[in-house]
Amino acid sequence: MTTYLFQPPATASLPIRGKNERFPINRLFFVGRNYHAHAVEMGKPVDKSVERPFYFTKSPQTLVDSGATVAYPPETTNYHFEMELVMAIGQAGFRVSAEQAHELVYGYAAGLDMTRRDLQLVARDKGRPWDLGKDVEQSSVCTEIVPMQGVIIEQGAIALEVNGETKQASNVDKLIWNVREIIADLSLFYHLQPGDLIYTGTPEGVNAVRPGDQITGRVEGVAEVALTVGAAE
Repeated sequence: MTTYLFQPPATASLPIRGKNERFPINRLFFVGRNYHAHAVEMGKPVDKSVERPFYFTKSPQTLVDSGATVAYPPETTNYHFEMELVMAIGQAGFRVSAEQAHELVYGYAAGLDMTRRDLQLVARDKGRPWDLGKDVEQSSVCTEIVPMQGVIIEQGAIALEVNGETKQASNVDKLIWNVREIIADLSLFYHLQPGDLIYTGTPEGVNAVRPGDQITGRVEGVAEVALTVGAAE
């Protein structure tokens, strides 16, 4: 029996709709700039004919259940929401073809990639890693996993409101790289494993929130996500 110097953190997990078991989380992957209009608003248009998708990761410890209240994070004055369709991987795969990508899908969720935008942009412009802007405590918000084994979502409204006011409204069919393409490309770099989550990107309309704001968002046919921004610590 292994003895540790201190108690290691519990495995991050999410509820699964209709099941008593929870979905254990392995890794969190995020696709950057995967809607044209969002890429333009970030000042970095994407030309799919000459570019490939790019990714960043966050620690599983950043995961928080939908409905939570999280403190406004330190060292930022520009904390942004990003509404996303989330894929849950249920089968291992490496160098998977787009035609076989559906075999890895366990289900989907609705999620928020909360971002210290000011720190991210400073890092981006200086050619530094994005960690301080993206890998933020309690910044990976996710609903329960909705089992949809083998299903590829190709369209569906995606939207977000802050205090009841619509801020983001688009459709998953506007993804630059779709679900099949994301799985196939990411599996060239990683041995995808059950428990991996892939946040597929956010549409245009990202903006800052303040303490006290109520965020609600949804992906049609999947789930609705909610978050309350608490006071700064």
